[in-house]
Amino acid sequence: MKKRTPVSKIMTADVITLNSTNGLETAEMLFKKNKIRHIPVVKGDVIVGMLSYTDLLRISFADTVNENESEVDTVVYEMFTIEQVMAKNLVSVNSSTTIKEVAEILSKREFHALPVVDDGKLVGIVTTTDLINYLLDQY
Repeated sequence: MKKRTPVSKIMTADVITLNSTNGLETAEMLFKKNKIRHIPVVKGDVIVGMLSYTDLLRISFADTVNENESEVDTVVYEMFTIEQVMAKNLVSVNSSTTIKEVAEILSKREFHALPVVDDGKLVGIVTTTDLINYLLDQY
């Protein structure tokens, strides 16, 4: 295992994002359609928050809807905005941060994804699943 491998080797660079004007229904559809659990919220290329599928579950019954169903009960979603539900004051890393450093951050915090930001611009996202897959590839 290489000790100085940068996170850019395992991050997702083609990031699905939301902006704060999108609705929570749109967010849920993106989570389910793409089988993902975290979506950065951006203004342009600048990240302003992170929405997790768990954030939606806290305010709704999103997990009771079949993933293949296109209809979602939007009553709860109309009561909140993405900005109200998303995590703010994010910890981020840059693309040259080592995988080891990312693993240390994620193991000590209560979240499972980190935005990757270079020069103030969102360039990727790295998740605990990315780390696990990286470790599995080493064996």
